[in-house]
Amino acid sequence: MGEVYSHLSEEERQVIQIEVGNGASIRGIGAMLGRSPSSISREIKRNTWFPSNENESYRPYRPKRLKAGPWTGRYYIAGPAQRKADRRRSKPRKPYRLSHDRLWAQVTEWLGRGWSPLLISGRLRVLWPDDALMRVCPETIYRWVYSSRPLRERWARCLPRGHRRRRRHGGRRTSRFPIPGRVPISERPPEADGRSAFGHWEADSVIGVGCNLHTEVERRTRFLMARIVPDKTAGESVGAQLDMFSPLPAGARVSVTHDNGTEFAHHERLRDGLGMATYFADPYSSWQRGSNENRNGMIRRYLPKRCEIRMDMAKEVREIVDEINNRPMRVLGYRTPAEAFADELLELQDQQGCCTSK
Repeated sequence: MGEVYSHLSEEERQVIQIEVGNGASIRGIGAMLGRSPSSISREIKRNTWFPSNENESYRPYRPKRLKAGPWTGRYYIAGPAQRKADRRRSKPRKPYRLSHDRLWAQVTEWLGRGWSPLLISGRLRVLWPDDALMRVCPETIYRWVYSSRPLRERWARCLPRGHRRRRRHGGRRTSRFPIPGRVPISERPPEADGRSAFGHWEADSVIGVGCNLHTEVERRTRFLMARIVPDKTAGESVGAQLDMFSPLPAGARVSVTHDNGTEFAHHERLRDGLGMATYFADPYSSWQRGSNENRNGMIRRYLPKRCEIRMDMAKEVREIVDEINNRPMRVLGYRTPAEAFADELLELQDQQGCCTSK
């Protein structure tokens, strides 16, 4: 008989009682019933019975240190074991969090829109602050998505990083090409590191089939800009940067941090043309440009790897960027990057106006 995965029956408990009384081993009892030895061991340990459990008068008065007499021992008896199992089964259990229809419907709706579990959890607290049933933590959503193959195949594609199984994120390989005039990230000012100041950007590339995207993300507001470039050469990349940064006021383009790719070899043109400071992250440390990596991941949800990117897709790319910039973020207090960026520009304009009037 093979192993079965169901509750022990009263007949099986009677067999356990007889075999325990005969001195049989746990493995022997398990083989006889077709059960795992751990199940038999857990059953005996959980349902061992004191006579006094049923009637206190069964236990005579004796000091606890006295270990003599039959009533101070422990016994496995099928009847009391079955009653204890029935009592445990009848107790109400805490319902699964996503078993509430209203919560489940809202979570699946937002997952279908491409929202991350972290964003869903935070938005529920904002919209239903006094409803305890409309609460779910991000980890619960991830576990639900990966709990079975049908759920994974249906919903993992909606996650920001949807894989066949959950995994850690690894770093990217960087080029050994020596970049002239390279300034390490360790020399970046503290206000840029702590995101307390506006106007510090992170740069990277999104590789496609045919053409590529050059992306820039403002560190404080997480505002995204993107341009299509025909190739990954240094001239095309810095040309896209000059095109994106030139319309901005000087206070909104203070510095930019790159990775160590060869496409950023002409970074000095930003210093000479726009007065921007340029820095480079450490090798194999993509987390130092986490905002840009996160936004590139959002772009990949619309333009996955090995997707064709053409120069005539400028309108489509602009719509993608606008949708990303108008999605609320927890780190911004559930404001959108577009709202945060506009507020910073207005504040910068007010500061410049005050300085001009003085």
